[in-house]
Amino acid sequence: MSYQFRLASAFGIALTLTFAVLGTTGAKARPQDPQMRVIDAQDASPVISDSKSVAMPADITAQPLHDAAIDPATASEDDIAMSPAASLAELVDATPIPASLSHDIECMAGAVYFEAKGEGLAGQLAVGRVIVARTESGRFPASYCGVVLQHSQFSFVHGGNLPAIDRSSRTWQKAVRIALIAHRGAWKSPAEGALFFHAKRVGPVAGKTRVAQIDNHVFYR
Repeated sequence: MSYQFRLASAFGIALTLTFAVLGTTGAKARPQDPQMRVIDAQDASPVISDSKSVAMPADITAQPLHDAAIDPATASEDDIAMSPAASLAELVDATPIPASLSHDIECMAGAVYFEAKGEGLAGQLAVGRVIVARTESGRFPASYCGVVLQHSQFSFVHGGNLPAIDRSSRTWQKAVRIALIAHRGAWKSPAEGALFFHAKRVGPVAGKTRVAQIDNHVFYR
């Protein structure tokens, strides 16, 4: 075997070993390998191998219950369940009128009708909540009819009775719904806690704390 052949063989073996070593080193860690970046990152979370097995939370949005299972023809006052609503107007629309009304709800609805039928819904509700507040105050009769029909309290009351009302009108039906909402405390009035009110054309009431002015009425406690 000549000297040149032995030299060429030795060179070929050395070259083969060099490529083998370089190939092994390059397979250990490539900076662009995503898994390597996760493992090497400080405070990294463990890698989840099967992403399909991870349940993601769904978006859940509470919706008002406009389709309550209440039959207005048979529901009683106590059966009425108020729906969560985005506005007072929405709540009024969603409130069913029972087939028959208690005498007290009739009285409150009458007060809302005669005192505030020309007002917005907030003004009508405020009148209803004044009547509720009076029954709970210990300073006035304990029933809605007792409050509404009390002598010299409401100018529309004559001889201890309510005037005639067109009960088929939408205005009356709205007053009834407002009375039911006020009775149940289903919506907070801007004049919450008020015990008195008068038309804004009347001067301020001495010795009372003004709570709010809503439309054409001023409310006090």
